[in-house]
Amino acid sequence: MAAVIEVSRLSRADLESALAEHSLTLKPDEARRVAELLGRDPTLTELTLFDTMWSEHCSYKSSRAHLARHLPTEGPDVVLGPVEDAGIVRLGEADGRRWCLVMSHESHNHPSQVLPFEGAATGIGGIVRDVYCMGAEVVGVLDPLRFGDPRGEHADRSREIMAGVVDGIWHYANALGVPNLGGDLVFHPGYDDNCLVNVVAVGLVPEEEIIRSRVPAEARAEPYDFILVGKPTDESGFGGAAFASVILDEEEENRGAVQVPDPFLKRVLSEANKAVLALARRGGAAIGFKDLGAGGIACVSSELAEAGGFGMRVDLDRVAVSDPALPDRVIACSETQERYGLAVPRRLTPRVLAIYNEEYDLPHVYPGACARVAGEVTNDGRYTLTRGGAVLCDAPVAVVTKGIRYEREAAPAARDLPDPPPALDRDLGADLLALLADPNLCDRRYLYQHYDGEVQGNACLRPGEADAGVLAPFAGSPLGLAVTCDGNPWYGARDPYRGAALAVCEAVRNLACVGAWPLALTDCLNYGNPEKPGPFGAFAEGVRGIGDACRGIGRLAEDDQAPAPRHPIPVISGNVSFYNESARGAAIPPSPIVALAGRVPDISVVPGLQLKAAGDPVYLLGARRAELGGGAWHRVCRGSEGGAVPEPDFARVRTESLAVIRAVQAGWVRAAHDVGEGGLATAAAEMLLGRRGEPARGLDLDATGGDGGGGLPPASLLFSETGGFLVELAPAADDAFAELCRALGVACLRLGAVTAAPRLVLRAGGAVLVDLDAGELAAAWQGALPRLFPAGEETPDGAREVADA
Repeated sequence: MAAVIEVSRLSRADLESALAEHSLTLKPDEARRVAELLGRDPTLTELTLFDTMWSEHCSYKSSRAHLARHLPTEGPDVVLGPVEDAGIVRLGEADGRRWCLVMSHESHNHPSQVLPFEGAATGIGGIVRDVYCMGAEVVGVLDPLRFGDPRGEHADRSREIMAGVVDGIWHYANALGVPNLGGDLVFHPGYDDNCLVNVVAVGLVPEEEIIRSRVPAEARAEPYDFILVGKPTDESGFGGAAFASVILDEEEENRGAVQVPDPFLKRVLSEANKAVLALARRGGAAIGFKDLGAGGIACVSSELAEAGGFGMRVDLDRVAVSDPALPDRVIACSETQERYGLAVPRRLTPRVLAIYNEEYDLPHVYPGACARVAGEVTNDGRYTLTRGGAVLCDAPVAVVTKGIRYEREAAPAARDLPDPPPALDRDLGADLLALLADPNLCDRRYLYQHYDGEVQGNACLRPGEADAGVLAPFAGSPLGLAVTCDGNPWYGARDPYRGAALAVCEAVRNLACVGAWPLALTDCLNYGNPEKPGPFGAFAEGVRGIGDACRGIGRLAEDDQAPAPRHPIPVISGNVSFYNESARGAAIPPSPIVALAGRVPDISVVPGLQLKAAGDPVYLLGARRAELGGGAWHRVCRGSEGGAVPEPDFARVRTESLAVIRAVQAGWVRAAHDVGEGGLATAAAEMLLGRRGEPARGLDLDATGGDGGGGLPPASLLFSETGGFLVELAPAADDAFAELCRALGVACLRLGAVTAAPRLVLRAGGAVLVDLDAGELAAAWQGALPRLFPAGEETPDGAREVADA
């Protein structure tokens, strides 16, 4: 046995010193618990392994009970919930096969704050591996991003981090050949010290070709090898999972915990993986497949074994390394990028190695890259690591992977802030221009054009053309896929429950605008230190809000007739990211970010958000309420976050979304946009401007709909963030749409019509509130974002053209 750390005999102070000496984040009581479970003092490699496996990032030790209590994970279409690298849900049939959607959602927050380019790039690299490992072809990624105030005290740093993150994403995803389907971009001073880089990947796989992240049951009948494939193991990323589970301190930034990306090697590995999976299918062999992320070799091999009910023996002498002098625990737990672990029948091992090392010539693609047998599956339920004849780890595999649990104190976190003083005689047109020029509402085209949305040739609606990205991935079939992501930190800061619930509400509305039936949701739950009652209370309320929204809105499907949901929207994958605060600052605002995917039955009728034809009627679904709290108008124009935060009305979201989806699929809708941040006026301006800010049509709308507007003041009519829809209809569908809404109990108001002149006119009864030429709107909307990126920034072809326009 290798030398041990005598945790059972050391005083608490000495044990703290010993743990710190080895850069371990385990608490002394946790280290002693390791010794209790093993029945002896642990080796340094074992302590390092448990340091990773018991981190918040891997074990969910503070969050697991709340996730299990509140989040629905099952449903009629769910194939695999949140138990492996990615979730899987049935999408539909095409080409005579039943296709499944694979989704994964992760964060790479701390690494991106420390090394923005590498942190963001490896975030994309890790998330696509999660989807590849289920046997799927990755068809797209999304990137919800949160940065500090670009005009605040730390503006220069926030802008530099943003530019580095965006560069990392486009360099990796574009080189890999994966399209960007969307995302969102938020600036808030609460992210000055902790940016958020959340990443989502979606893929497609025939149901019969799904691969699991576990040793298959067939390993009881024949010998199985553990094969490690990819880059040689080096020290990069060592301690990454533990690094993501502590408060970020600028004085002690662990840059070595950030991995190094290589998208070109990943692309070769992806093609080689396809050949290996095809070999297994031809041979009738079941295999296990898992990417090497947090905790490296030790974590992936132990998790593969435990998930299948097996043990594993791994010999680190057989691992390809960049330097033979690397310490044992670094080889075992380093998070070197571009690696996979496979459990394959020994009878296939020579052929698998030949595919990687000879047919795809990995050793010549990257120095030292290869596939090697690094261990074997056992039936004894134990996990063993050796090197040079020394036993580095020997424990029941269930003990290694089980983790620990904490019951944290949670304090309520909602804040009741009053409305600002009444706004009299304001120029609401000037206010709208100020909103359009704000970094959080301005044109995102400069950002989108860093990313390749056309690669793979499946794009139906690209980022910015609609409220959700839409793909047509099946040649000759009308079946499509839509996906969106949402989250609003100002709502979360005011009321963590409502902030989380409203993110789900908006995601459902976004899919409804493109006629998609919501299938499954993923979440990334970004919060501060769980050891503090305030941030943990915000987390607990956020999880409850997501769960209530998923149940209250419920699964929407073609055969739904009753207003009440029969099944919840299932949560099939996700991530919890705690400790998003620095040693010198407060926690980030509560930031639950959700991604929602849906089925599009007929891509030929999917509308975008830009106005289409003069004379078309425009309807509002969702009567306005005085809900400006945490909203853009109060924040940008009044300097306040006070007032009433929008109420999550699940029944209304459900029925309004049913109406819009059915209208889209009937071919009645020419353009649709959800009413959210910035209210009705901002939604109308965005429909006029379109993705490129080149309006060809205008709008003339009465915000009261002729019914008096519920007695609301003009600013509330225009800027309230009560959820809803603006819908442009084909004139012939007027009566049918009204009847559909009546049948569903949905209040819809005809506000006006599309006009030939590119001008936005918004009225309240006979009073004109806003009258702006489209050129004024475009000038305010288009210029803000490019100016936030550094001059001379490296960009892909096309992005700089937007900045210079």
